[in-house]
Amino acid sequence: IKGLSKFNPTWTIPKMDKSKNNIPNKELLENMVFNLGMVELVSYWKITCAPHVTVKNIYLSQKQIDWWKKLYFYGLGEFFYKNNIKTNIDEFMNITAGTNKLLKSEINISDEFTGALVPIGGGKDSIVTLNVIKDDFANNMCYVINPRGATEETAETAGYGENKRCYVKRTLDKNMLELNKQGYLNGHTPFSSIVAFSALIVAYLNKKKYIVLSNEASANEGNVEGLNINHQYSKSFEFERDFREYTMKYFTPYIEYFSILRCWNEFEILQRFLKAPKYLDIFRSCNIGSKRNTWCGACSKCLYV
Repeated sequence: IKGLSKFNPTWTIPKMDKSKNNIPNKELLENMVFNLGMVELVSYWKITCAPHVTVKNIYLSQKQIDWWKKLYFYGLGEFFYKNNIKTNIDEFMNITAGTNKLLKSEINISDEFTGALVPIGGGKDSIVTLNVIKDDFANNMCYVINPRGATEETAETAGYGENKRCYVKRTLDKNMLELNKQGYLNGHTPFSSIVAFSALIVAYLNKKKYIVLSNEASANEGNVEGLNINHQYSKSFEFERDFREYTMKYFTPYIEYFSILRCWNEFEILQRFLKAPKYLDIFRSCNIGSKRNTWCGACSKCLYV
């Protein structure tokens, strides 16, 4: 829709390791930031589901274009379903890109990078992850987007001081929120893929070898009978595998992304969570009350947990 709006979401990412020998490679970092922009675009693209997406100045191979179309299509599976949009992966949109190649730099960082970066959401799953890898505590770091009560208390209770927590700030553009009020399309986006691409930047800046997720077995299951639609496709093992392949090819093979809880179901994770009672009054898994650090007791997340 010509002249509809411009969007300027922002990220503020602190560099925790400020030592002189930790100078990021500019070309590699720019490549990571560009790809974070590609996944942020999902939230703004869905407003109109524009059939044509033009990426200016940056080169994308056909394989990359296909990779992004897959993430958009399946990551918006619930969005398409709830908005009654019937389409297919080939026709729902096309992406054209520029010809100026933004290439990764070939740098060997395998010996310098140690420990794990653990994204913390304030729920029981990431708490279990922190307990599972606590033996390597000295090399680990917590990662939090827009910190709130439960995320801060989780990191603190696990023993991670301020120097071992990377808090980043992410903002949504107010123009998108205004268009949502006007009735433009809205719905669930693949937030875990945003966590993945932003965590890659944080891991690179802070020399962490592993990005350790807390996605469990049921993240692979569809939520709609007869259809392969998952509420959180970007938590699935399929996305995890695709993201690992993408990062190894287009960024670096020395930072690994995986979920340590993948082999456990919800009850098995709960059993392990209950062995750490100090977190019972801290964790929160409420969609409605997340910003206020409360349980509403009525949303689907509260009822599920």
